[in-house]
Amino acid sequence: MTEHLNHFIEGASFEASDGRRIALVNPVTEQVYGSSARGTAEDVDRAVGAAHRQLEHGAWSQLDGAQRGRLLLKLADLVERDTELLADLDANAIGRSPVEPRRMDVPNAVANLRAAAGWANQLEGRTIPTGGYFGTKTLSYTVREPVGVVGAIVPWNSPLMITVWKLAALLAAGCTVVIKPSEETPQSALHLAALAQEAGFPDGVINVVTGYGNEVGRALCEHPHVAKISFTGSPEAGREIQRTAGVLFKRVALELGGKSPQIVFDDAPFDDALRGCALGLFVNQGQVCAAGSRILVQRGIADRFAAALADAARAVAVGDPRESGVQMGPVAKKAQFDRVNRYIQLGIEQGASLLAGGEPTPERGWFVRPTIFANANNDMAIARDEIFGPVGAVIPFDSEDEAVALANDSKYGLAATVWTTDLVRAHRVAAAMKAGAVGVNCWSPLDANLPWGGVKTSGIGREGGFGGAMAYTEEKVITVLLPT
Repeated sequence: MTEHLNHFIEGASFEASDGRRIALVNPVTEQVYGSSARGTAEDVDRAVGAAHRQLEHGAWSQLDGAQRGRLLLKLADLVERDTELLADLDANAIGRSPVEPRRMDVPNAVANLRAAAGWANQLEGRTIPTGGYFGTKTLSYTVREPVGVVGAIVPWNSPLMITVWKLAALLAAGCTVVIKPSEETPQSALHLAALAQEAGFPDGVINVVTGYGNEVGRALCEHPHVAKISFTGSPEAGREIQRTAGVLFKRVALELGGKSPQIVFDDAPFDDALRGCALGLFVNQGQVCAAGSRILVQRGIADRFAAALADAARAVAVGDPRESGVQMGPVAKKAQFDRVNRYIQLGIEQGASLLAGGEPTPERGWFVRPTIFANANNDMAIARDEIFGPVGAVIPFDSEDEAVALANDSKYGLAATVWTTDLVRAHRVAAAMKAGAVGVNCWSPLDANLPWGGVKTSGIGREGGFGGAMAYTEEKVITVLLPT
């Protein structure tokens, strides 16, 4: 069936203002299966206008936190109802096994919506004692107000989950939004907007404009009525967004990827660490910002661990993810396929030992077999750069201090994992990690109640948790003179 997807603006479907469209390509077959509207600055202006009107004087502006919370709970129920459909929309768009979004992405989205429903009525101000005003007593207090219209720019790797991370928090805070999904994966964002309409959100609160970043994304960053940009994607795009949005002093939240270390000490539970490292490497074809692709292993077990990880890689069934028994599909697009294979060749050329992967893939489809390198070092491209594919590099270390130094020797700082049975060491190493999230004997879990974000090149700001909702508010101070 051919998909013909349009913008969702103020509760209605719209073609692009100039009629142009973007082809949607199946990564398994490389065949075009549909198209979406190619958004323009005029389309963005229309969507922002709808969001701005609701924020200023629409029905949405009249709702209190409890009422917003009830709408979020209704939306959560509808997302849960449509779990299989939403999971299939994302999985088919990027060639992912639908089992993963059914078990992880959609339940996480539902949990975030329900958590945000509770936050909506908890965004409280405070009273602040002062010395008064020229000898007269005052009452000073603060209130939390929505920051304004938000431009939410979402990547292609986990479209629904990351859209909801942004959407749930900003709706709890009382903001309105224009969502710019990736041009490769607009389906779940559009369905989510339709579900919000079914839940009873006023038209114009949630709008979706499909298209390219340099057109739709740039227009959002430049629009005077967009108060905040929330972006998840590459550091290169994040820098451009910060430059563009900064001219108008917009608030910016950036989650920009990583090159996350997984440190395996020689006292670690070997089988648990092996399974955890494989999960951190291979879930979603390695197309995860927190992918644990630097496997730092204490030297005494490094060769054994690398060999076992290579066995695990070879055991992964690669193919059409719609077929029974297949565990890994293709990477999402041709450019990503070329990028991952280029890094595999760089790993070989720079002297790492290729233990698994690198074999020819089917003639059609952007398939990359799970790949493991051993005897790598932290100066190699496969250890420095975010590959965004199922490629792991095993790097040996001798001491705890060396492990920490290697882990922190990166421009990224999103996540890290420590595998050890020594509780004191676990806390000590976790404290030393320069990362936004550290998992001990687990791959950094994503939970609706936990903040998520990175340091260094991995970004600015946090999503998730109560602080994620607070980040979509501004604190206003009100002082009242109290004459006697």
